[in-house]
Amino acid sequence: MSGLKNSPFGKRLRATHQDNEEDGPRRNRQRVNPIFYTATSSTTKDATPESPVTMRDMYGDRFVPSRDAGDMRTSYHLMDESGPSTPSKSRIIPTESDALKEQANAIFTSILHTEVTPPSPRRPTSPQRPTTSSSATTTLPPSTPTRKRIFHYTSPATSANPSTPTRRLDTPTDEAYSMSPVRAESRQLLESPRRQLRSVCKTPYRVLDAPDLADDFYLNLVDWSNTNVLGVGLGSCVYLWTAHNAAVSKLCDLAASNDTVSSVSWVQKGTLLAIGTLSGRMHIYDANTLQVQRSYNNAHTQRIGALAWNSHILSSGSRDRMVHHRDVREPSHRPFKRCAGHRQEVCGLKWARDGGPLASGGNDNKVCIWDLRGSKRASVTGSSTSGSGSVEDAGGSGSGDAPLWKFHEHTAAVKALAWDPHVSGVLATGGGTQDKHIRFWNTFNGTMLSELDTGSQVCNLIWSLTSHELVSTHGFSSTTAQNQICIWKYPTLNMVASLTGHTHRVLYLAMSPDGESAVL
Repeated sequence: MSGLKNSPFGKRLRATHQDNEEDGPRRNRQRVNPIFYTATSSTTKDATPESPVTMRDMYGDRFVPSRDAGDMRTSYHLMDESGPSTPSKSRIIPTESDALKEQANAIFTSILHTEVTPPSPRRPTSPQRPTTSSSATTTLPPSTPTRKRIFHYTSPATSANPSTPTRRLDTPTDEAYSMSPVRAESRQLLESPRRQLRSVCKTPYRVLDAPDLADDFYLNLVDWSNTNVLGVGLGSCVYLWTAHNAAVSKLCDLAASNDTVSSVSWVQKGTLLAIGTLSGRMHIYDANTLQVQRSYNNAHTQRIGALAWNSHILSSGSRDRMVHHRDVREPSHRPFKRCAGHRQEVCGLKWARDGGPLASGGNDNKVCIWDLRGSKRASVTGSSTSGSGSVEDAGGSGSGDAPLWKFHEHTAAVKALAWDPHVSGVLATGGGTQDKHIRFWNTFNGTMLSELDTGSQVCNLIWSLTSHELVSTHGFSSTTAQNQICIWKYPTLNMVASLTGHTHRVLYLAMSPDGESAVL
């Protein structure tokens, strides 16, 4: 035996027994399923509570959504493509109108709620014991019913209980006979007439050639008169385009004086056209006779980028940071009022339609409201801040030398200005590339009503005359969407339509006198 023990066979046999003794406890250990975390064992008799492996909680592999939840989009992981409600700097201007998509999403949400979470059936309520009056002092003892019939049966048709259901199969329109895959409420919603959305033409009906049109954000070179004549400044010339017959005529040419047109503006009623130049000159032409009526050779010391009429009052804004007001009926060339409220170039001027205040926007990111009638603000104490807008008490004397209101909320140059023709005292302003916002102001009390992040440089703003909508044109943008024309519904600020086609910034905007057409 000693020879067998010391033989190679014996050594291998002893090594095999040692391996079995070491692997024995390991084989009887509980196995843990790494997917469901459930403990299993190869032999149930060896699974004892004293096992070193701790039992984990058991989880299932199914997720059953709760139908009692109110938000079905969250329960069924439906993605909302509408985006965040809070405007952000990275917002992209939609390329198409969102009105049709919003209507379809609303119908889909209603049908989803109706089909997945139908209303609970109306259950009969339990009878309540009638309450005794407060004046009763004693309670009647329980009494035995006098009716001898304990069980009483009635027909459903003659039942006095309104909650008792009637026979379903007697109704031809019952859901039992329906061949539709949806419920009756959903069919009624799908078959009901929908609100017809306004159709906006996405293609231009006429394209005008405008060579030498300056690509300058601070100029205003296009305007449309009430006589349906379009005035455009191209280089040193001003051309007139008559809308009803498409006739083109040259109004003037400033090449002889080595000057360039920087702004044009029609009088509200009539045929007078004011022209501002880069050298600071200002001319008034009659479109009928094509003759100059007045010339102001020293109107400003630098270029005139903005002009605005208020009856016979002509206001001009220049790079010299001044706003001058002249009465064109007076023979004097000196302005009767000078307004200094901006620290950089004045690039936007707009009078209110009712002859009220004047709004001016500048490259200093400020918006000033001027009132030449001498009216004063009510209860002004130093400075006020309303909403998220900052308003400065610029003077309050009411003399016209200081602005009535001064808004500091914009963070870029403000060229786009538009007074609401439907609501008095409401002004819309648009900021440049670093701002990208359209803000709405109440000029009666100096508060900001609302703001809209457009995601792109706001070049022009104009209100529709036939509906409460605002048209905005855009330029530079940090996103892929740029050079667009957008139509916004006020005061909801929902986009009605988005027009594309321009390859450069849409720097100029004018509307026809009937309010049906616009040139961009």
